[in-house]
Amino acid sequence: MRRLPFLLTTVLIVAALALTGRTAQAFCGFYVAKADTKLFNQASQVVLVRDGDRAVLTMANDFKGDPKEFAVVIPVPTLIQRGQIHVANQALLDHLDAYSAPRLVEYFDENPCEQRVFAQAAPAPAAPTAGAAVDARERAHSLGVTVEAEYTVGEYDIVILSAKESQGVETWLVETGYRIPQGTSRILGSYLKQGMKFFVAKVNLEEQSKLGFSYLRPIQVAYESPKFMLPIRLGMVNAAGPQELFVFALTRKGRIETTNYRTVRLPSDQEVPLFVKNEFGDFYKAMFSQQVRKQDMRAVFLEYAWDMAWCDPCAADPLSREELRELGVFWLAADRRRPDLPPPGGGAQDVFLTRLHLRYDGEHFPEDLVFQETADRQNFQGRYILRHPWKGNDRCEEATSYRRGLAKRYESEAQTLASLTGWQVDKIRGKMNLKAGAPAAPPEEEPWWKAIWKN
Repeated sequence: MRRLPFLLTTVLIVAALALTGRTAQAFCGFYVAKADTKLFNQASQVVLVRDGDRAVLTMANDFKGDPKEFAVVIPVPTLIQRGQIHVANQALLDHLDAYSAPRLVEYFDENPCEQRVFAQAAPAPAAPTAGAAVDARERAHSLGVTVEAEYTVGEYDIVILSAKESQGVETWLVETGYRIPQGTSRILGSYLKQGMKFFVAKVNLEEQSKLGFSYLRPIQVAYESPKFMLPIRLGMVNAAGPQELFVFALTRKGRIETTNYRTVRLPSDQEVPLFVKNEFGDFYKAMFSQQVRKQDMRAVFLEYAWDMAWCDPCAADPLSREELRELGVFWLAADRRRPDLPPPGGGAQDVFLTRLHLRYDGEHFPEDLVFQETADRQNFQGRYILRHPWKGNDRCEEATSYRRGLAKRYESEAQTLASLTGWQVDKIRGKMNLKAGAPAAPPEEEPWWKAIWKN
């Protein structure tokens, strides 16, 4: 029998159990950059749609390599039927990522000599033969493993297993051609004690060729369970180091949070130096790493929480009802005549999006993630602000005070950036062209009397 290498993806093997800061002026500001999931290596995306006990899980990862090297094992709470499995379009996750990504916004100071009432912006709101199949089932039975069902969905061959003990599952996987990392048996056993079954998927190269896809599309599973969890321990069995996980939760009531780990809001609405505009990717990765260190890699970070009917500012348009339906939002009634349009009055209604981001390994995340949905619908986004100084020549008391205050503001921005990222403040000052913590002195205003008799 040809042996097929088995890969418990180092990025993530997910298991479906059940699944303020300073304000800025509201006008003259716009979105200029975003920090999407592509910034991070070994990053996986999971979309959790949940209402009551009903859930839809969409799983994607950044696996790179020969498709025949890919396989995934997912503990599931119940027997999964063919109709509960689907293959999604990666563009749906890309849109969701772009919509919710932390972003950089840009504001321009107004002329302080113009007397205006400035509104203040609130913080961001190969198919086996019949005989071979019989032999395989008999061998599985002798190991205490039952092949509950077999399906081909899209480009994936899927087997649903139940078992009496982990050693039997491990032996079955090895004999069937999978390569199992050390330590798998213990974790498999912990799921068996919870009455879990196993969803095993690998790529059917022939079907993939027929469909014409050169990448692995996300797998979706619909199920019912009172448990709202996302097991992550299998994904750490053969991981070479910490991994990144992005969880996008679509719910009806409000924001979700983890109950067995702290859910921490990332620093937001912070004013940073102007040069960050050209280095936003480096800034965000350094900032996130610094926050992970401060929390000893034992926290789950909130990057975005928002009603999908709108956004401020928008890094991408809210998802349409049809896109949300394809992600599994089963409580939205789409207009079949124009599924591309949002419902009357704006974007998707009755859908609250939570975006969580964690960096994890076995030492710091020994337990699977357990979630709860809250009634909190307060809007939050990771947002970082560039404030361009006013450079006019108008003269007034307010302009003089404004110019004198710039030095303090620039130093504050440098200190903020150093605190957020761990970067050396002297190097930051150098990029800002500051000297000893202060910018070059603004030009002195001419004495008032010189303006009287100018020739």
